[in-house]
Amino acid sequence: MSKPLQGVRVLDLTKVLAGPLCTQYLADMGADVIKVEPVHQGDETRGWPPFRAPGLGAVFLSVNRNKRSIALDLKTESGRAVVHRLAKISDVAIESFGTGVAERLEIDAATLRNINPNLIHCSISGFGRTGPMRNAPGYDVILQAFCGVMSLTGEEGGSYIRSPISPIDQMTGMHALTGILAKLYARQAGAGGGTVNVSLYDTALGLMAYNLQSFWEKGVQPEKCGSSHESLCPYQAFEAADGAIMIGVANDNLWRKFCSAANLSDIVDHPDFRSNADRVRNRERTVELVQRALLHRTVGHWHETLSNAGIPCSPINNLAQLLSHPHTDASGMILSYEREGTGEIHGIALPVRFDGSLATLDRPPPLHGEHTDAILRELGIDPSCTEASGSTAAAG
Repeated sequence: MSKPLQGVRVLDLTKVLAGPLCTQYLADMGADVIKVEPVHQGDETRGWPPFRAPGLGAVFLSVNRNKRSIALDLKTESGRAVVHRLAKISDVAIESFGTGVAERLEIDAATLRNINPNLIHCSISGFGRTGPMRNAPGYDVILQAFCGVMSLTGEEGGSYIRSPISPIDQMTGMHALTGILAKLYARQAGAGGGTVNVSLYDTALGLMAYNLQSFWEKGVQPEKCGSSHESLCPYQAFEAADGAIMIGVANDNLWRKFCSAANLSDIVDHPDFRSNADRVRNRERTVELVQRALLHRTVGHWHETLSNAGIPCSPINNLAQLLSHPHTDASGMILSYEREGTGEIHGIALPVRFDGSLATLDRPPPLHGEHTDAILRELGIDPSCTEASGSTAAAG
């Protein structure tokens, strides 16, 4: 199957999560992604446990398929020369170094676009490239703390909770992807190359948009609300007889259906509970009545009963339950592949279907510098030449 970005070459100078996720999705869509890694260590997530094999940590495996790896020392003239030659024949370059580092390494937008004016250069940063925080290191959890996310997560009165899925990193990668695709479209229309800048800070503010809107309207810091929603009720996890079930009564029509299914018809039109605004105002009483109704039957009973009534609900699955569910198997989202010495490895596909099909996995995540020799030869550089190969590691 033809992929939409076939023929696009991407110079990937990123590491950890946001940038590699972006470039993995570009690779899944058919781009030739060349991942430039430091000589001695490679992408630092290679060393993050758990490991499938040395240099293949779980985080690295999750965001680096369909790429080729070249190991270069960007602090040397010969290493930078290779990157400049790659930039000359690339459509996109993307970096995620601290502010000022790309300029020192001569991989910034001005330098690379001077070599290739049609290049689209994307820069990912923690707090942006301007402003008083521009030099601060940015990691997902730091931005969760700085931008107020952690002030909202967890149960009321509880300690601060980190969202374990690194949402700011992952969404920053998606924003980079969106910007790059938009610039590729504009370039095809005759606009030439350009730059894309995204930051974890901007992403965190974007994710906080409706929470901040509520704060501006109410003027007070919202309480932590656990699994619930400050604007909806009942909309949270409840205890059934044998475990927890998540219920989302997001409007008044669903409330009427829920009351019928849960034998709460006597309160459905009560003035304290008739509308969502009424139920939010009387949240404690609403939750108490719903909890009392659900406690005497099992999760399985309520999941079937409420689902049949069209009410959004779900058992709170663990990861094994998710993976064993028939819908997960039917979705085709779980990729399986092998590379010598590792056995079968699983991954999650690009969650976009083109013409009804998911993107295929064409090559597994690379070993450190696995394709160094091949890429150098493509550039017309003899890997055995001391001047050229002295900046590489793990070649071949």
